[in-house]
Amino acid sequence: MPEPGTMLTRRALLKTATAAGLAGLGAATVGRLAGFAAASPDPLLLQTASIQAQLMDGAPTKNVLTYGKSGPPPVIRMKKGEAFAARLINGIDDPTTIHWHGIRVPNRMDGVPFLVQPYVYQGDHFDYAFTPPDAGTFWYHPHCNTLEQMGHGLTGVIVVENPHDPAFDAEVVLNLRDWRLGDDGQFIQQFRPRDAAKTGTFGTVRTANWLDQPQFDAPAGGLVRLRTAITDVTRIYAFSVDGAEVAVIALDGNPVPQRFAPDALLLGPGQRLDLAIRMPDQEGAIVSLRDVRGTKPKILATLRSVGTSLKRDLRDLAPLPPNPVAEADLADARHIALALSATAENVPADGICGSLGYSFWAINKVPWPGDTPDPTAPLAELKLGQSYIIDMENLTPHSHPIHLHGMSFKLLSSSKRAVSPLISDTYLIQPDEKVQLGFVADNPGDWLLHCHIIEHQKTGMTSYLRVM
Repeated sequence: MPEPGTMLTRRALLKTATAAGLAGLGAATVGRLAGFAAASPDPLLLQTASIQAQLMDGAPTKNVLTYGKSGPPPVIRMKKGEAFAARLINGIDDPTTIHWHGIRVPNRMDGVPFLVQPYVYQGDHFDYAFTPPDAGTFWYHPHCNTLEQMGHGLTGVIVVENPHDPAFDAEVVLNLRDWRLGDDGQFIQQFRPRDAAKTGTFGTVRTANWLDQPQFDAPAGGLVRLRTAITDVTRIYAFSVDGAEVAVIALDGNPVPQRFAPDALLLGPGQRLDLAIRMPDQEGAIVSLRDVRGTKPKILATLRSVGTSLKRDLRDLAPLPPNPVAEADLADARHIALALSATAENVPADGICGSLGYSFWAINKVPWPGDTPDPTAPLAELKLGQSYIIDMENLTPHSHPIHLHGMSFKLLSSSKRAVSPLISDTYLIQPDEKVQLGFVADNPGDWLLHCHIIEHQKTGMTSYLRVM
């Protein structure tokens, strides 16, 4: 408690809460974190900053958030099975964390404030250390004041490399996201309550790598690996490619069981798409990646053929090696019922990590905005090593990209369509759809499960599973 007569400032509150959070982690964990800092003196430094950026014609946008001193958050490259370390230094006047979306990290590294780690206040730091078990395309973002911080730019792509992947002639990485900007190029209100209660509030400016329709050169007749991450807070995409042979080779970091053409493939916020593109033989030919959803289709980015044709054949591309995700024993699996629904509107309790001030959504009839010091009870307590099937039902007229932290699941069945046994961490469930997701509870801890339309997450469609 402060001394009598001392003003309890917001900074003091944050420091007190952080100290309490560290105490809650236990001496052994804090010791391991301190040991990491000593053992790894040169981790990747990720310092949050507020900058100006040219996101549209006219004046640069103020109060754009990034990691670093300028430009978009960097593409972070890791290697499957090799230790990785990063130090988050908070340079903005807002508490923050980093969540490593899709990577099966130890629970204390998951970046969810209050649930697994203390938030990081301005001027402080937090050390992350883990070994990525899976190769693929992932991404990173805060899990504190999520709508504001992600909406202002704190979203970056992760590439986890596997030396046994087939050889490509080029690689392009795309960070797809919207911005809520007015005609003057400055930020406007991040959300509208009436939209948060429906599909979410869409941005006004759409970018790939913070650019409008960037173009990349690639070898004519060569094979390009196009890695795409939807880091937007709201928008669902329908992907199509014009001008080249193309195949989907991975979704959400995992190889697909059988390659297929994208053909208006629907993916939501949080999901990732890896494409193998066979560039045209003719120099100067253009390949376009498009979003064909809705009434305003958009060219997201283009590739231009350069040089003499390499005459590669897409059919000769070897398969991606599978990731070591445990196979659920369906005969012995226990079931978890999970119903997504709207809820009676109420005002949730606020917390240092922010509240939108509304409650519109619920999981199993319980609305929880997440990122609060008083979490709801877990959806279920799971036995470590046991197989489970999530029986998920969408009772709403809207789509929801549901993301599970810390573990990967396999798509088993859908009431809407025939399904391929994809392995993922995020599933875009359609209105009135019932789906079964199988997984092994092989990562101990408290693992968030939430809609990745951030307005839905922050207005109630959040919960967590406890593995013990």
